Amino acid sequence: MAGGPVLAEWFLRGLSRNGDGEALRLGTRSFSYRQLHERALAIAGDLVAARAGARRVGLLATASEQAYAGMIAAGYAGAAVVPLNPGFPAERNRQMIDAAELDAVIVDDAGQATLADLAPALRDVAVVGEPSGKPLAEPLLASPDDVAYILFTSGSTGRPKGVPVLHSNIGAYLEFVHDRYEFTSADVFSHTFDLTFDPAMCDLFAAWGSGGVAVFVPQHAYSSLARFIARHEITVWHSGPTVISLVRRVGGLRAGCFPTLRWSLFCSEPLLAADAADWSAAASNCTLDNTYGPTETTITCTVHRWRPESSPRRSVNGVVPIGAIYPGNECLVYDAHTDSEAAVGELCVAGSQVFPGYLDPADDEGRFLERNGRRWYRTGDLVRCLDGGEYAWLGRTDHQVKIRGVRIELPEVEHAVRRLSGVRAAIAVAVRGELVVFCIGDERPVGELTDELGTFLPRALIPHRFLFVDEFPLSTNRKIDRKVLTARAEQFVSARVA
Repeated sequence: MAGGPVLAEWFLRGLSRNGDGEALRLGTRSFSYRQLHERALAIAGDLVAARAGARRVGLLATASEQAYAGMIAAGYAGAAVVPLNPGFPAERNRQMIDAAELDAVIVDDAGQATLADLAPALRDVAVVGEPSGKPLAEPLLASPDDVAYILFTSGSTGRPKGVPVLHSNIGAYLEFVHDRYEFTSADVFSHTFDLTFDPAMCDLFAAWGSGGVAVFVPQHAYSSLARFIARHEITVWHSGPTVISLVRRVGGLRAGCFPTLRWSLFCSEPLLAADAADWSAAASNCTLDNTYGPTETTITCTVHRWRPESSPRRSVNGVVPIGAIYPGNECLVYDAHTDSEAAVGELCVAGSQVFPGYLDPADDEGRFLERNGRRWYRTGDLVRCLDGGEYAWLGRTDHQVKIRGVRIELPEVEHAVRRLSGVRAAIAVAVRGELVVFCIGDERPVGELTDELGTFLPRALIPHRFLFVDEFPLSTNRKIDRKVLTARAEQFVSARVA
């Protein structure tokens, strides 16, 4: 097709290369490209019969054949797919269904069980379960300028914001990924992300575009990850960095314990240099890339290749650089205080991977910058320009807080606390003018901690409240849930004040 392949065509590419080969592995069950293709045509047939001309199709399913065939089926019906999660609160799913203005929704057994709670939002929406009608003879593909999928991010108002990503956006991303890593049909890919989180699109369509197999990684696999990776002969690992500390805590990060891996890709949260070094030692035959990008820039848009001899020196606050921008995109570092470009400031992105704007145009306010004749997406991330066209991540614009009149970068505090004897991980939050740090490690008296911090951190930046925990709370996408930690800190400070 002119303008590059649409999302479903990446699956069709895998089908043409490896039709009878394995496309998906869910526990002990395995599905070939041909099986998923035929089921997707059948589901798409039901979609078209139920709602001819469907523009947007919800996917209320998870970790089932119906879920993955449904992802493909929406594309075969020429519609945008809107992943939903049966495990989400009903109110959130209703908000997403209403905002997306769905024409139809595909459900598996887990999704079917939630329909009663979602009934008010599904009044005029066709529900498609097990295929029952006439399959499509062939896919009815969209065009590159159409919306491929809509995902929802948490809005500052508490209302989820819809992010429509075009086929041309995801196509540009997948072209870069396949060119950079040269995946083949012999590759076996981890699938660690929930379908409502955009890195899952990489998990699936990087695998399917190469004719390889995507292996779903259940939560219990992390307690013996080396065994899981070896059993499935995984060659491409893709996850958030929190997996590294999780595996380390259960003693599963031994040198050379992941010999089958040839690529490791990390995204979605800051990657610590110490974690990158430990993972590289465990995956000694592997090349590691740290990638970065908000949903609005289509999965990831910058990359840094980890090199043990140079990357630690380029890291800032112990965080691996986010690297250089992908081809077809550009970066601008913006200082809002001076309304000018700067060496340190908010990262703004323009180019082939940047989405056209939020589902609700009202959400666009303040999120775009008009500069140099272009429209730039404001990521909300603070960065520093490094040599070689790379960027170091400094934190979020909303992670910069003022305590007792002093402006503080939370990542700087976290880095300092991680240097304390016995502390393995730290997250800082600010509540009621107090700096509270959650720590994983060996608990020590506050006086000892503050005295040690005083040897390398200015007094104004030293927190006086420390909470030791066994682990940090994680969201559905296995990212550290700072909102939960902030609520705990609020309770802790309130109790102390009272």
